[in-house]
Amino acid sequence: MRAGNTRTDSAHNRYHIAPQELIKAQREGRQQGLDIVGFYHSHPDHPAQWSPTDFAEAHWFGCSYVITSVDGDKQTGAAKITNSFLLTGTSEEDKAFANQTVEVA
Repeated sequence: MRAGNTRTDSAHNRYHIAPQELIKAQREGRQQGLDIVGFYHSHPDHPAQWSPTDFAEAHWFGCSYVITSVDGDKQTGAAKITNSFLLTGTSEEDKAFANQTVEVA
């Protein structure tokens, strides 16, 4: 499900999903027997690797954080590489990102 970016500071290289949108996604998913299993975003002109900001703002343990590198402007640029990282741990003190294999089926 696509979500809007509510960041007003550095929206070109930071993202934030409004809590209301997350709740709506959870409700719609539950009605269909689905769960939120991850989040995705792009990194224009940067590697498909999590940043310190991505890590600091990741709080959904057990979810995948998928990042695609994009050459040029994210509206007109070409997607290059996609990587996925599983947020492990049980608290802010022991959280970590673990690399995940991306398979296209």
